[in-house]
Amino acid sequence: MLYSLIRPALFMLDAERAHGLAIKALKTMPAGKPFAPGGPLQTQVAGITFPNPLGMAAGFDKDAEVADALLGLGFGFVEVGSITPRPQPGNPKPRLFRLEEDRAVINRMGFNNGGAEAAAARIAARGNRAGVLGINIGANKDSEDRIADYAAMTRIMAPLATYLAVNISSPNTPGLRALQDVGALVELLDGVLEARGTDGPPVFLKVAPDLQGADVEAITRIAIDKQLGALIVANTTISRPDLASAHADEAGGLSGAPLKPLALDILRQFRKASGGAIPLVGVGGIATAEDAWERIRAGASLVQLYSAMTYRGPGIAKDICEGLEQLMRRDGFASIAEAVGTEGD
Repeated sequence: MLYSLIRPALFMLDAERAHGLAIKALKTMPAGKPFAPGGPLQTQVAGITFPNPLGMAAGFDKDAEVADALLGLGFGFVEVGSITPRPQPGNPKPRLFRLEEDRAVINRMGFNNGGAEAAAARIAARGNRAGVLGINIGANKDSEDRIADYAAMTRIMAPLATYLAVNISSPNTPGLRALQDVGALVELLDGVLEARGTDGPPVFLKVAPDLQGADVEAITRIAIDKQLGALIVANTTISRPDLASAHADEAGGLSGAPLKPLALDILRQFRKASGGAIPLVGVGGIATAEDAWERIRAGASLVQLYSAMTYRGPGIAKDICEGLEQLMRRDGFASIAEAVGTEGD
């Protein structure tokens, strides 16, 4: 209710400035108690125990400044980043746009972050605090060897991460999505897995929603062959469905409610291609418990959100988790894992 009162004032500000204020607020407020493990929503993916299946997606906490505050809001896990080896300012402003009429966001941020050294120091300072922390890694825009960038990021972040997320699907770094091509992807993953070593955390791969059927089949086959921990399906889209906002034609990746049908469809394609052989993380257009439950029934072992918090506020995680527990019981499931991929049953 408090957020509904202050949201009009926040929405009068530039979207990036408002986001910066949100980060500052989370840094100054006392961190809440993380979601308790051991409850009915607890689930295991890639050998990791998640107290609930709802995560904060990468992009919100780019510099790993407020992971514990987000966990205190009720998220079962937080994915920080994307973080690159060297600091970079990202693309020119303005580069973040609210599409209020569409409950959506367009961004062309361009991996703006303070670099690996600063982020690693902040993460290390957390010590042994509880909570599942994913670290989303990327390459610098001006890198001469992007695969080497990912390997370097893996070496730096593997000791600090519960899991690593390899982001090759942002539309805002020119040429990055080309790493989803078969040859490049194999070379990239070989470099990352070698840098991680045998004792490192699971590696998740984040893919785009703008893939063709052959791409889905190839990426799935490679992910299973390389024994990845999960596929994160999917990043923002460069496509443009019918949109009502004046910002509809801005360049960048579209997220929020209009992404939901596309993200759900590509998730179903990955589920069909994999036959459940690799866990999927569903993201894109999730704003309610019903959205999250639909994604789980379609094949997602975990779900993530980001844009929806812009519109619904910081209480969204607890609301969705309460709703998921009710939906799980309504449909007769004893656990989240039991419900994964059961749509149509």
